[in-house]
Amino acid sequence: MKGFPLDGAVAVITGASGGLGSVLAAELAGRGSYVVLTGRSPERLALLAGSLGERVSWTAMDITSSESVQAAVREIITKHGHIDVWINNAGFGIFERAEEAPLEHFEEMMDVNYMGTVRCTKAVLPHMRKAGKGQIVNIASLAGKIGTAKGSGYCASKHAVLGFTDSLRQELAGTGITVTAINPGPIDTPFFEQADPEGHYVNNIRWMMLRPEQVARKTVEAIAKGRKETDMPFFPAAGARILRLFPRLADGRIGQWMNKK
Repeated sequence: MKGFPLDGAVAVITGASGGLGSVLAAELAGRGSYVVLTGRSPERLALLAGSLGERVSWTAMDITSSESVQAAVREIITKHGHIDVWINNAGFGIFERAEEAPLEHFEEMMDVNYMGTVRCTKAVLPHMRKAGKGQIVNIASLAGKIGTAKGSGYCASKHAVLGFTDSLRQELAGTGITVTAINPGPIDTPFFEQADPEGHYVNNIRWMMLRPEQVARKTVEAIAKGRKETDMPFFPAAGARILRLFPRLADGRIGQWMNKK
């Protein structure tokens, strides 16, 4: 698949006020892209944009609101004329057992992680269709490929993102629009302040946690090369592939190793 030349491209990032989103912004700006940061906190977005230089701007947007998403897309198109790359990065997780988790947590994760991706994609897609080119990048997760204990709500939302991504890719074949899934394992970001407030999971898997800079570089590389999917890091990604082929392995020691939450 054909990638996107990053120099001069207009790239929009959701959930860009911190964590992976802010590092992605710096990586793209460093490669010559015009980056638009989006999120719910104008103060944080403005501060970050100001620190990254003149090629970076921001637009407030709430991905749980279709009206807010549509308004933000119109604002960006009015300012830049087009959108080349849209990165659906916003998301959150809460790790808890299904029987103990409030129903609201399932609904909220699905609304942000999955429906937020759908809302944004449907808003930007007509503009990419008109241009005959574009790239939609969905930051999913290895959790979207394998379920783990205490991950029922989060894993389900990321499974939904991957299902949507794979279907959309087939629907857009031949249109000039590339659809990419990025599936990282645990990343050392503030994500875990909410997902794992006691730090139990982080302490168990800290040795294999990715740095946000690693994920940002791999993501930008996937955009530049037009890749369909990128999994990382190697060991958990290989484990996910094996378990999809041989799911009964999750019943033994491999399952015990995976369930570190």
